[in-house]
Amino acid sequence: MNEPEFPPEHRPVDMYLGLLRTRMDTEDYLQLLDVVQPILRAIEEQRLPELDFALDGERTDGLSQEVRDEAALVIAAAVTGRLDNEVVEINLDETGPVRVITDADTASDPTRLGEIADYIRERHHQNEELRGIAEVSGLPTDF
Repeated sequence: MNEPEFPPEHRPVDMYLGLLRTRMDTEDYLQLLDVVQPILRAIEEQRLPELDFALDGERTDGLSQEVRDEAALVIAAAVTGRLDNEVVEINLDETGPVRVITDADTASDPTRLGEIADYIRERHHQNEELRGIAEVSGLPTDF
């Protein structure tokens, strides 16, 4: 049986949610579901471009870092079909710590983590340049 033929409870994301249901406090688990269900539904319906994946903002105010991390891992399992994803915190001088989700091999490879940090630094630099251009041009800067 190949993966698309698995019944829903055998999809990696469903197995991960089952594990979290037994491992997490009930209130935390319900908060997690509240955050991830719309995203999982959008993934299933293949309407990702119209969905904001941010795990910060009004919808997630008051969530513990553990629930945020688990929500990110659930989404990663849904997108990648993998259960070996990990949360890695990369410290950047310009912005402070950044949390990223990556596979276990990358998480344990300092060279790859360095490349990811370099990419994040470059994107941050580009975003700051674009914000400056937008501000000078009188355009919105909240992208």
